[in-house]
Amino acid sequence: MNTYIQMLTPDRLWQIAAVALALAVGWLAHRLATQRVAQATENAPQRSLRRILLRGSERLAFPLAALLVTLTGRAALLATHRPGEILAVMTPLLLSLAAIRLLVYFLRQGLRPGPTLRAWEQIVGLSIWAVVALHLLGWLEPLSKLLDRVQLTPGTHPITLLTLFKAGMLIGVVFLLTWWVGSAIERQIMAAGGISASLRVGIAKVIKFVMLVFGLLIGLNLVGIDLTAFTVFGGALGVGLGLGLQRIASNLVSGFILLFDRSIRPGDVISIGDRFGWVQELRARYIVVRDRDGVETLIPNENLVTSQVINWSYSDRKVRLKTPVTISYADDPEHALRLMEEVARAHPRILDDPSPGARLLSFDDNGMRLELRAWIQDPEAGVNNIRSELNLAIWRAFKNHGITIPYPQRVVHLPAGGGSLDGGRR
Repeated sequence: MNTYIQMLTPDRLWQIAAVALALAVGWLAHRLATQRVAQATENAPQRSLRRILLRGSERLAFPLAALLVTLTGRAALLATHRPGEILAVMTPLLLSLAAIRLLVYFLRQGLRPGPTLRAWEQIVGLSIWAVVALHLLGWLEPLSKLLDRVQLTPGTHPITLLTLFKAGMLIGVVFLLTWWVGSAIERQIMAAGGISASLRVGIAKVIKFVMLVFGLLIGLNLVGIDLTAFTVFGGALGVGLGLGLQRIASNLVSGFILLFDRSIRPGDVISIGDRFGWVQELRARYIVVRDRDGVETLIPNENLVTSQVINWSYSDRKVRLKTPVTISYADDPEHALRLMEEVARAHPRILDDPSPGARLLSFDDNGMRLELRAWIQDPEAGVNNIRSELNLAIWRAFKNHGITIPYPQRVVHLPAGGGSLDGGRR
């Protein structure tokens, strides 16, 4: 106990008081920033750039305000030639907290919630705290010198492990920032009007891809890595794309073809093979098609380019439905045709122009084959459901008017005189 009391010298008490004041000022700054940001973003769109920047500054209010007070207290102690070891520890802790809060915020804005986001948050947090711990323990400089002595030679220029580590950290930060900027630009483009949805998706994805490549090159240049050292890696990557990754490359190229030729757009109703549904998203490698059961199917872009695809809403969203019906030869076909047309006109989803029509197609073995032809303008609301409703309405109308729907029958004629079916053979 006496040891602890002896450690609490007046200089250290002043530092503890400065730390407490810094934390209090940081907490107060965070509360004020939260209130101001809430007022400033009350009417702002949810994903607008203004809201994102203000929310980011709100997350930095506590560590930056506390850091400002800490640096002020440390400068005052140094001016009076007093020690400031506690405040010296607080400075990297607050800086690392600000960096973690900012990077995690950018991650949450650029990535969707899920395992990938949680993994990146843990990587960012553990990496920054590990560097701070090594710095506080005095191991960071010896470890840096050790890593700087280990050299690799992927090409003609040697690269040290320290350079690779710095490059990884810096490229990660630059990559994250460019990803966030690209995502922000993508959201602004997707919200813009005047251009088609498919063109907006194409422009947004091209800009995002260019931003990511640009960020990667900037990160490599900032750490002083000669890009010619990666010529071997680039050649190997080209061979890999030509051999093992050709299907992935094909899907990527097919994705850009679909985006720019506007053959398939978000919201279109398509059929490919036995799949029917409407397009939810156009991605770089695949599209998302949602069917009437709520099942989302990921279809590779290559399949859409090389296979036959029925786009129910390509140039016109109007779709004609055909409903076949067979009636008995004992019934009046003209009356049945009028009833079928009346049923179609009474349905709210059937268009008046073109008007529905019923036709007598053929005389079959079991009856006369009729067909109702009607147009709808909302295939995304379902096609089979309206067929079912029309069939039920036709059945009720026929039942009320005495029109029968025949079914196959076989008539067996027995020979006269009570002979057996085998012709009398025993």
